[in-house]
Amino acid sequence: MQTESYHEKLKREMDNYAHLIYGLTSKYPKEEIYGIVSQLRRAGLSVVLNYTEGYARKRDKVHKNFLEISYGSLKETLYLLHFSMIEKYISSEDYKKALKLGDSIGGMLWGMMKNL
Repeated sequence: MQTESYHEKLKREMDNYAHLIYGLTSKYPKEEIYGIVSQLRRAGLSVVLNYTEGYARKRDKVHKNFLEISYGSLKETLYLLHFSMIEKYISSEDYKKALKLGDSIGGMLWGMMKNL
């Protein structure tokens, strides 16, 4: 049995994070569909999409730039999820679950950025 690589693990966690955001935002009020829902979903997908695009690049500076964009999008989602909890769009339990996964992803991204 082959073990999962760092890249595969990070990409899997990012994928889980994007799906978590989509699931959580499906319960938001209808008036937020073009506001916070749209922004959260775009930023959530941006985490994994920029990571994936950057991983495909062969130059370290370009790769690092995409990692930084991915990290910035992650931080954006974490703020929006906190805002959503305060506004009672999501529960504190859902926020904590997202925060735990987001912090794990952030730590992995930060480590990669430091090593490039």
